[in-house]
Amino acid sequence: MQVGATARVFTRCFAATGSGARQARRLATYQLATWGIPYGSRASETVALVVGELAANAVLHGCVPDTDFALRLAYDSATGVVRVEVADAHPARPVCAPATTGDAESGRGLLIIHSVATCWGVAERPGPGKIVFAEMNTREDEAPEPG
Repeated sequence: MQVGATARVFTRCFAATGSGARQARRLATYQLATWGIPYGSRASETVALVVGELAANAVLHGCVPDTDFALRLAYDSATGVVRVEVADAHPARPVCAPATTGDAESGRGLLIIHSVATCWGVAERPGPGKIVFAEMNTREDEAPEPG
């Protein structure tokens, strides 16, 4: 998604901790509400799910000592697309692979994102690390059901 005249952008850094990931998710839904995407709507819940999964991955797998992770939300009101980007300082790229067992406690985050996002991927960032992104259509009649 290219940022154009109809796009709104929000960026913030968070501590690479569980509370930082929770704060990112909550602040994302607050920001969406200020942009006219109401709390509790399917679009808000889908974006919150994606932010939560990407932030948790940044904390669990992308954590480098003494670094934070960054959240960037971009909303294009003309197209209804929200782009979520989470940047961390770890060079390892995420892999979307099914969990090895049905009772595994992790390994499903990117599968969930894949099921609710119109696209997702990994991009380079200035400096060390990577940006993991996902885009969702917030128009109720066009958005897939979350998770």
